[in-house]
Amino acid sequence: METADIITPLVDDPFTFGRIAAANAVSDVYAMGGNPVTAMNLLFFPACSLSNDVLRAIMDGGNSILNEAGVCLVGGHTVEDDELKYGLSVTGLISPDRVIRNSTARPGDVLILTKPLGTGIISTAIKGEMAPHEVTEEAIRWMTTLNRDAALLMLEYRASAATDVTGFGLIGHATEMARGCGLTFRLEFESIPLMNGVTGLASEGMAPAGCYRNRDFFAAWLKTGSNIPRDFILPLFDPQTSGGLLIAFAPEDAMHFMSESADKGIFARRIGSVLPATESHLIEIV
Repeated sequence: METADIITPLVDDPFTFGRIAAANAVSDVYAMGGNPVTAMNLLFFPACSLSNDVLRAIMDGGNSILNEAGVCLVGGHTVEDDELKYGLSVTGLISPDRVIRNSTARPGDVLILTKPLGTGIISTAIKGEMAPHEVTEEAIRWMTTLNRDAALLMLEYRASAATDVTGFGLIGHATEMARGCGLTFRLEFESIPLMNGVTGLASEGMAPAGCYRNRDFFAAWLKTGSNIPRDFILPLFDPQTSGGLLIAFAPEDAMHFMSESADKGIFARRIGSVLPATESHLIEIV
């Protein structure tokens, strides 16, 4: 399998930006249960306004994550452009009979999320110089955390289906999974984890444009409980960079996954369940 992801800077520090971009790029392979093995850098930069030191720091940051993931950097491409962009094309390996798809959840499955939400909102606040230092540090920690350990564990406990939560937000990727298997996903609002400060920043208008685009597009497949204020669910549409895995398990396997995650220090939260199909919606929030 081969994937490629390219992003624009989310933080001021070029080394950290490189780490975030690399963690984001390898996540697609982990989401299918694969093992990333090689990567190629893809760098677009304004040569007249950025020094070579900045470019070197970005690539050093990316390589630090590749080393952590056991991935070999085999080359890359650089292009002069008006806007800085960096990402990687990643190749991974998996036996065809072990691929975890995003379209094979089953009625009765339990839904688990392996990172809290909020990177898009926090990144917008960082650009607007509105993000407190501790909020920024938490977002960076999550964006540079590999999904490797959670992916290995979901293979061990026979996940039914999985995807990584990225640009379409939790609701968008859950909708994609529900549509793929022809079922309905019930999400429990109070169980969905958010990073510290996200709700306040969203209420102050720090949500990125992609958050509203996701909400407008996916609203047609969504049913929301009358007790949940519409504005409160905005972070569930937040486009994530290097987000966690959304995994469906049979109940007993979910229990074992959660127990071992706790023992190994892997973040995991039960956020809902898979129901038989309904005619009116693919996602319901209760």
